[in-house]
Amino acid sequence: MTQVLFPVRFPLFILAGLLAACQMSTPEEGILRASDTPGAPPGADPNACYGRHVTPAIIETVTDQVLVQPPQIEANGTVSYPAVYRTETRQEIVRERKELWFETLCQEELTPEFIASLQRALSVRGYHAGAANGRMDFATKRAIHAYQLEQGVDSDILSLAAARQLGLKEVPREG
Repeated sequence: MTQVLFPVRFPLFILAGLLAACQMSTPEEGILRASDTPGAPPGADPNACYGRHVTPAIIETVTDQVLVQPPQIEANGTVSYPAVYRTETRQEIVRERKELWFETLCQEELTPEFIASLQRALSVRGYHAGAANGRMDFATKRAIHAYQLEQGVDSDILSLAAARQLGLKEVPREG
C-alpha cells in the first residue's frame, strides 16, 4: 500500500496575519478615548484616554446527590431497600465578572521613543529582560502587566498612574 503525503504549506502572509491577530487587543480591551466610547466611565474627561480590562466570570458546575428516600433497614440490620438519590446539577459563580477602567496614555503618545523609555524603566526595576526596541511586543506587555499587578491593575495596558510612578509622565501639581 502506497501512502502519498501532501505537505501543507501556508503562505507567509496568512501565517503573519495569524501571528498578528494573537497580539491584537480585543474590542473589549484596549485604549479608548472617552469622547468616542459609549459607556465610558462616569465623569470621564472626554479628551482623556482610558484602558478597559474585563476579567470574565468563572462559573463552576456543581453536582449534588440529594436523598429522596432513606434506606429501609430490617431489625436484624439487613437492608431490604437501598436509599434512593436524585442527582441535581447547578451552575455556581465562583468569581464575578470584573470590568476595570483606568486612565491611560492615548495611542498617539505611545511613540517608539516613549516605548523604549518604558522598556528601560521596566528593565531597571527587573520586569523587562528584552532589548529596548521601541516596540510594544509581548515581552513589554508582560512586563507592564507584572509591574501594574502590584498596584492592583490587572492589565497589560499601561495606566497613567504607572507611567507617572515610572517617571515617564509628568505628575500634576496640587493646588
